[in-house]
Amino acid sequence: MKERQFVHEKREEWEAWDRWLADRRRKRGEAPVIAPETLPRRFRALCQDLSLARDRRYSSYLLDELHARVLAAQQRIYGARRGGAAAWLRFLLHGLPVRVRAERRLVLASALLFFVPLLAVLALLQFQPEGVFFLMSPDSVGNFEAMYAPDARHLGRPRQAEDNVAALGFYIANNVRIDFQCFAGGMLFGLGSIFYLVYNGLIIGAVAGHLTHLGYIETFWGFVAGHSSLELLGVVLSGAAGLKLGLALVAPGRLRRVDALQVSGRGATELIVGAALLTFSAAFVEAFWSPLRSFPVEIKYVLGVAGWLALLAYLLLAGRERSGA
Repeated sequence: MKERQFVHEKREEWEAWDRWLADRRRKRGEAPVIAPETLPRRFRALCQDLSLARDRRYSSYLLDELHARVLAAQQRIYGARRGGAAAWLRFLLHGLPVRVRAERRLVLASALLFFVPLLAVLALLQFQPEGVFFLMSPDSVGNFEAMYAPDARHLGRPRQAEDNVAALGFYIANNVRIDFQCFAGGMLFGLGSIFYLVYNGLIIGAVAGHLTHLGYIETFWGFVAGHSSLELLGVVLSGAAGLKLGLALVAPGRLRRVDALQVSGRGATELIVGAALLTFSAAFVEAFWSPLRSFPVEIKYVLGVAGWLALLAYLLLAGRERSGA
């Protein structure tokens, strides 16, 4: 069966699932979109649709759409029965990495929008160091120089923070602000998310490039090594969540925009929750581990690289079904 014929045959059923997942309110006396007693049978049929699409090697767009629909339906049907610690454990071990892979195109787009400007500015400032002042004010540049200077009394600590606990609060507030900008910007048809991903990539790249040019290698790179994977991937997931909302508004398909936004909102929520977990974890590492000078910087580099590898392996491999299952 050709893909177009398959989609035409199944579209009405899939749209019923989308309406059910969107929790559209029913008028009094109106039958539910999917009757509770038919859920097991219709869910098995939905899973079979995904399996057939995979076996027939249909387009990746259709596969992604079906996979996201099956995942959302599964969590709606079965996830509500689990609560507390078990639900969080399942989300961490299965739900989050599966969601990230299901939204891999948006995650990749977010990563490119963020990391390409970051790395480009970092490299450019090694040859045109005065370019930092096109992106940052002299006062901001001076503050960062003081925070990461080799003779800094408290490495990486902002002036307004009196101790590590106060620094923790500052880091959380700063990281949450960036993540919220990248996420909430999606409501502007995705344009806000694109802007804040590029903007924050430019600023972070400017800080890193300027301090690298000054020779603050051990103090800056040794400081950020431990928490960089958590913090930066948190930004990427926040941006992906915002792009998902924006895509629902730009291309809602056959759904109303409000319904498409509700359907996409579940996947976006999982991404932003994952981003929040990464962001808060990064703040604790940044406040209590990164400033330590009692460990050789080589250890910080090794642990930083290990953190990147472990986090990427978790997002790419965790929650996969066993081949023989």
